Amino acid sequence: MLLSIAYILTLMAREYDLEIAAIGATLLSIEKVLDLPKLEAEAVELEAAAGVPNLWDDPEAAQKTTSKLSRVQSTIARLTGLRRRVEELPILFELAGSEPDGSALKDAEGELDSVVKAISELEVTTLLNGEYDDRDALITIRSEAGGVEAADWAEMLMRMYLRYCERHEFKVDVLETSYAEEAGIKSTTFRVGAPYAYGTLSVEQGTHRLVRISPFDSQSRRHTSFAGVEVVPVVEQSDHIEIDEKEIRVDVYRSSGPGGQGVNTTDSAVRLTHIPTGIVVSCQNERSQIQNKATAMAVLQSKLLERRRQEEQAKINALKGDNSGSWGNQMRSYVLAPYQMVKDLRNNHETGNTSAVLNGEIDDFIEAGIRWRRSSAS
Repeated sequence: MLLSIAYILTLMAREYDLEIAAIGATLLSIEKVLDLPKLEAEAVELEAAAGVPNLWDDPEAAQKTTSKLSRVQSTIARLTGLRRRVEELPILFELAGSEPDGSALKDAEGELDSVVKAISELEVTTLLNGEYDDRDALITIRSEAGGVEAADWAEMLMRMYLRYCERHEFKVDVLETSYAEEAGIKSTTFRVGAPYAYGTLSVEQGTHRLVRISPFDSQSRRHTSFAGVEVVPVVEQSDHIEIDEKEIRVDVYRSSGPGGQGVNTTDSAVRLTHIPTGIVVSCQNERSQIQNKATAMAVLQSKLLERRRQEEQAKINALKGDNSGSWGNQMRSYVLAPYQMVKDLRNNHETGNTSAVLNGEIDDFIEAGIRWRRSSAS
């Protein structure tokens, strides 16, 4: 005997009810971890602080207050928006049950899938509880072994991360880009401004390997090239990174664009070399030498902060007897020929949709990396 459409929809609705109940419970646990009432109270305090008439008399303190307010409000909006969507799901499926053509049911299923994905992404945020995880991130990409191939690969990675940030509406400031002579870039540094930018993107640190048929090889041979990605948290005034001016070498030069094309007629670009550590940072995006030096100094402080964090972590690992080495090296492989595959070498997450990944769709890799890091630390 054939089941009626209404009965089939009823059975399906019961399954949906179970799934909706499950994601509702997951969201409730996330709300408890993030402490929604505390966030709302914090937002009220920050709104009052941001409304003080002389707030911008101290620009650094004002920037810190407004940035924190923006992040807290963003988290609250995300939580309350998801809660509303979860509560509306049973209504959508109830209305879908009365539609004979099934189009409303398809729309309801699409919204359910969307909410499940959004809650999964938010759940990952609860795993970001490191000391600097809620900070903005400074990302540096450098071409490594592979010559012109590596320089082109570094530029492809830069585009991948910029597209990822664009899709998520993250604020990005490109601080410096050094272009290679034939194609691609030698290096680039950019700042990503978003809640938990550092905690999220820090799992991207390491060496990225590309295998493809080289567009620069007249014989169309396969080439392997490498590019390194470094991710550090942006420093805050309270971090107390002291830098002795005597330990810094300052070089100034003219900013340039692709192919050596001049974009500035004065020596406004600044390169800082921290002599004790050998760390070199550059900035050329500001109009004046003074502004570029200040921005470069902030980047240098961030890199020294990350160096200190890594040294502290190394001491902890030594006490724990952790001799596994750095997980950052050779962290991901991108193969474009003879087959298509992107694979994370740490947790074995992979996909055959290489074009989507190179176009910035790396959310699944980032989530897998965060979960892997959490499981490895426990």
